[in-house]
Amino acid sequence: MISLFFSACGKKEHQKANFFNNDALGLNNKQKNDKDQVETSFFIAAANVSNTLISKSQFAQKSSESPIQDLSKKIEDHQNQLLQKIAAMANRKLVIITDINVAHKRDLYELIDTDETTFNKTYLNSISESLTEQIKLFEKISTETDDETILKLVLQYLPEQYQLLRETQRLKTEFI
Repeated sequence: MISLFFSACGKKEHQKANFFNNDALGLNNKQKNDKDQVETSFFIAAANVSNTLISKSQFAQKSSESPIQDLSKKIEDHQNQLLQKIAAMANRKLVIITDINVAHKRDLYELIDTDETTFNKTYLNSISESLTEQIKLFEKISTETDDETILKLVLQYLPEQYQLLRETQRLKTEFI
């Protein structure tokens, strides 16, 4: 009878421990899924902003004068490098990036529809907004992830983003 009592007590304690372990595993899986979702959203959003900046910059190289052409070429090169890194990182995590950002097409059409006298102002304002959006994405992901490769990406590209934004702001004061 004593051995039955001890074995029954042991089973209950073991069952309680299993319940808590299963609950902890469920919580860990949920946290991992949330983290994965945040990172996936970052990859898609950052890639879409990069595509937007590339499209606008390519158009500006054909439609503006020298200082803006130089800036737009610099932005295009920078964003192409960034986009390649984001795509490679996303592929490693099995994330497929599709261009689902309709707003960037609307911004590009607005840029195309501007006349020569307001093009520089419209372009510089649009680029400033897109760079600011991308900077916010980088800052947000840096606080929400512990993924080393994403953090390295942020550390590598965020200072360059700020530099491009400062240069854009400087040209805005010259042209506006």
